[in-house]
Amino acid sequence: MDVSVAEKEGGDVPGERTALSGPEKALTGITGFDEITGGGLPRGRPTLVTGAAGSGKTLFGIEFLVRGARDFGEPGVLLAFEESQSDLATNVASLGFDLDQLEKDGLLAIDAFRLDPAEIVETGSFDLEGLFIRLAMAVESVGAKRVFLDTIELLFSALPNEAIIRGELGRLFRWLKERDLTVVISGERGKEGDLTRFGIEEYVSDCVVTLDHRVEDQISTRRLRVAKYRGSLHGTNEYPFLITERGLVVVPITSVGLTYEASRERISTGVPRLDEMLSGGIYRGSSVMISGTAGTGKTSLGALMVDASCARGEKALFFSFEESPEQLIRNMGSIGMDLRRWIDAGLLQVKAVRPTAYGFEEHLAMLHDLITEHEPQLVVLDAVASLTLGGAQSATTSAISRDLDLLKGRGITGVMTTLTHGEREESSEVDVSSLVDTWLLLRNDESNGERNRLLFVIKSRGSAHSNQVREFVLTDDGAELLDVYVGPQGVLTGSERVEQISQERLAQASRADETERRRQELATRSAAVRAEMAALQAQLAADTAEFERFEASADAGRASGAAVRALLGRERSGDREGGPRDDGV
Repeated sequence: MDVSVAEKEGGDVPGERTALSGPEKALTGITGFDEITGGGLPRGRPTLVTGAAGSGKTLFGIEFLVRGARDFGEPGVLLAFEESQSDLATNVASLGFDLDQLEKDGLLAIDAFRLDPAEIVETGSFDLEGLFIRLAMAVESVGAKRVFLDTIELLFSALPNEAIIRGELGRLFRWLKERDLTVVISGERGKEGDLTRFGIEEYVSDCVVTLDHRVEDQISTRRLRVAKYRGSLHGTNEYPFLITERGLVVVPITSVGLTYEASRERISTGVPRLDEMLSGGIYRGSSVMISGTAGTGKTSLGALMVDASCARGEKALFFSFEESPEQLIRNMGSIGMDLRRWIDAGLLQVKAVRPTAYGFEEHLAMLHDLITEHEPQLVVLDAVASLTLGGAQSATTSAISRDLDLLKGRGITGVMTTLTHGEREESSEVDVSSLVDTWLLLRNDESNGERNRLLFVIKSRGSAHSNQVREFVLTDDGAELLDVYVGPQGVLTGSERVEQISQERLAQASRADETERRRQELATRSAAVRAEMAALQAQLAADTAEFERFEASADAGRASGAAVRALLGRERSGDREGGPRDDGV
């Protein structure tokens, strides 16, 4: 589509329109279809829906009418040339469409009459004037805005003249456009790949939708493609679709891109020590792959994440390709999980489907439908490697990649489990390891006559994570991660780990006993030394006291001698001065 000069240059030009707009569109209400067409079918124009028998043409047209009348306030007219009104009402009742009630409410007019080409005789000129009269009466009776004609080939099946067919088709479409009616016309696929039987209808229609119901490797798949849409951009790929109890569901694969948000919120895995290994858990809206050989606990770990999600009050979906819901509930009960309580509370939905029951595209469409219905915040896809049974490896990888993109695009945390083989432990069986954000690897370690589970965090984008191995143990009360013992002979798990712990505890007890014995010996020696030191100190004190007495005695002797000598000196001094006296004469 073109744009104006002003739009290209980013400015406004007086007197000129700044952008060109396409045709006005009418929402069909068909899940996913309005998204790939950018708003629905061209309003006031005819749309051709073509396909082989059983492809869903009639259901497409009737849902277009019912949704318009019931959801968008646009009454409609159903003009059927092949099936009776009662047959049509019965056929679509399983989809929840009550045609009789809509007719009673004045929202739908049904004119069903059978045209048998064998009873048509061409005499003179041929025109659709009678059809126009019947159609005009039906449109006026309910004030219709939408019309469905089923099927167009029956009007022209007995006419060999292509010029007449082209002319009458063009006149019919002009008649409908003049009355601003949004029209769906069903047509049969032609031979050798032609879109229609006559090869004319697609040229005079403004929009052409092809429906296909194919069988490959004994698996059926329904696909839809918008082959033509005048004046409007639209998705041109083939899209899988399902016919469900709520109508058609189209999966718009091309709308999925790398534009989803990246949350910073972390949620628990249900195993506290695993949360520690992942720096607080996994990011909300991220994708997680749990891989490992058979019997390593992949399903159990996925169920633990579901249990943790429901415990937070969040909805979860468990999509299993190998176990029935009852078997899953029973098995998880053996490790202390009661999943039935979450199912009864409306928080958990368990869907079990054999991988070979549907094609890849229908698996994707089914997942899309379940997500729309249940609105979960966490989805577990269990045993996705089983999908390889239904097709080639590349097709499986493509289907799972789209599953992950679908979940990320809606901000849903996706967890998938996949089987690996011993020689290819660090590689995904479905080759999507590069697409996931967090990869947990479970492995069986065989030693000492037993097998034990080990858990590794191979990668976790956007967060620091532990590079250590943990032993993954499933108990009656859930799962635990235990520290492993790394010794000269490698990693010790199971009974070897228990034996190593016992030996270490025995050695620790022996060391404790030896420590206590030496402590007591030291205390005894310390007491003896202290007693000996006390005796020596007492002897030293006695010796000191004796020495002090001796020293005092010596000092006293010296003082006494000095006094005697002083006295003697005085006496001697007196004799020399006075001489001797004899007082007795």
